Amino acid sequence: MTFLSHAAAGLCRSSMLMKFAVPSKRKLSEIECTLIADLAHLAKYCRLWHLNPSMSKTVTSVFHLHNNRSRREPNVHTNSQHLKHDLYQVYLGVTLERTLSYREHLSRSAAKLKSRNNLIAKLAGTSWGASASTLCTSALALCYSVAEYCCPVWTRSSHTNLTDTQLHSAMCLISGYLQPTQLSWLPVLSNVAPPSLCSKAASDNMLQIIEAHPNRPVYADVFEHSPPWLASRCPISLDMTSVDTITQ
Repeated sequence: MTFLSHAAAGLCRSSMLMKFAVPSKRKLSEIECTLIADLAHLAKYCRLWHLNPSMSKTVTSVFHLHNNRSRREPNVHTNSQHLKHDLYQVYLGVTLERTLSYREHLSRSAAKLKSRNNLIAKLAGTSWGASASTLCTSALALCYSVAEYCCPVWTRSSHTNLTDTQLHSAMCLISGYLQPTQLSWLPVLSNVAPPSLCSKAASDNMLQIIEAHPNRPVYADVFEHSPPWLASRCPISLDMTSVDTITQ
């Protein structure tokens, strides 16, 4: 539902999501005024169609790289209710923080992988007698499904080592090698692709889907992306090399 001039708003059951993109040079006070005005239009629309969005689930999140304003909370209200600020907003299972470094998301994923590796370790006990194929199937179902969720979004983050460490532990359990082993040999011994190649393959699959639908708005964001402002940022538009080319 796109009927606002400055913000795109969507209503889904009892929760409300608002996406607001502004130029980097605008002040936060200007953003607050514009967002409050858009929320007034949205409240009028809800009253017209007898919709009741949940104010307890409606939060604000700000994404920027100004560390001196990291604790600055936007003063936004609607229907005479102040919207609380959420530092770690979860959208479609991905945790978003202020700098979009995905460190918090990868930390939570690593914690999930650690607990699931403990289950794999119990299955790999000598009294169980589990074979390597059983351990491999269990690791792919329990661990890799969590580690590869939405990986095209965060695979270029500088904190991917948090999940890679847990995946390497899963490879050690599959291969049965308890002594320290070089990381380059773990995929060979466990017969599982390295985490970097798995993430790259998922990104290539997503790019193929986007390229096949040039009429979608995301096509311009990926294939007609403007040059990045910061050298530390590595958007997906800078790495279009196929995983098949890398493995050759």
